[in-house]
Amino acid sequence: MTAPDVFNRAVAYEPYVGRWSRRLAHVFVDWIGAHPRGQWLDVGCGTGALTEAILAGAQASKVLGIDPSAEFVAYAAAAFDDPRVSFVVGNAMELDFQAGKFDVAAAALVLNFVPDPARAVSEMRRVVRRPGIVAAYVWDYADGMQMMRFFWDAAVELDPAAGELDEGVRFKICKPPALRACFESAGLEHVVVRHLDCDMTFTDFDDYWDPFLGGQAPAPAYAMSLDPVRRDRLRDLIRSRLPIGDDGTIRLVYRAWAVKGVVPGA
Repeated sequence: MTAPDVFNRAVAYEPYVGRWSRRLAHVFVDWIGAHPRGQWLDVGCGTGALTEAILAGAQASKVLGIDPSAEFVAYAAAAFDDPRVSFVVGNAMELDFQAGKFDVAAAALVLNFVPDPARAVSEMRRVVRRPGIVAAYVWDYADGMQMMRFFWDAAVELDPAAGELDEGVRFKICKPPALRACFESAGLEHVVVRHLDCDMTFTDFDDYWDPFLGGQAPAPAYAMSLDPVRRDRLRDLIRSRLPIGDDGTIRLVYRAWAVKGVVPGA
């Protein structure tokens, strides 16, 4: 699949996952508690959900978003009409900025996709001036991201081999001890890890199931790899286990693990 194809599928998927990830980004920014008028680096900015939250809640003087995808950078740049914001193509593990350039470096739902998250966090620490903040959050795939847990628990029951694709198993960084160790090993102080919870309400089962038909990300890619009969079996098993209300709505919790630390020094 070409880069534009991946980008187009991801953008098509955005209306489904974006409505929750954007809400979570605002909770995350409030929790960071950075001083106003700071300069922020949004690492792995994607389509700009975290940048949007920073502008709304942090009173930032500047926000620079960086992402390895030129398509995402172009999309985000076109979406924002604000002189405080800019976007560039770049690598989280090799940030092309001078040391101490920013007041805050933050990464939203990114670290588990970076080949070497420890190196990325060390780079974030390097480009933040003392005593600035480095922060990140990732989905709690193992337990708290209920949308995914219902999917993978059913998928593995029907096909044990699907367990190798389960983000709750694959992404070791998405657990509090691993996040804390990653930040502390980068030399950050006063490291705090906590969960961020929000409610997730689907209007009906189709509203829940449709994101899995987009083919983007591990769970949708797995669903679309199945033949129609097996996909229907998976769909029906998940539907039988979801807490569907009398009005057809489905209320779930989606949880992320957030971590922040302070660059040492006065």
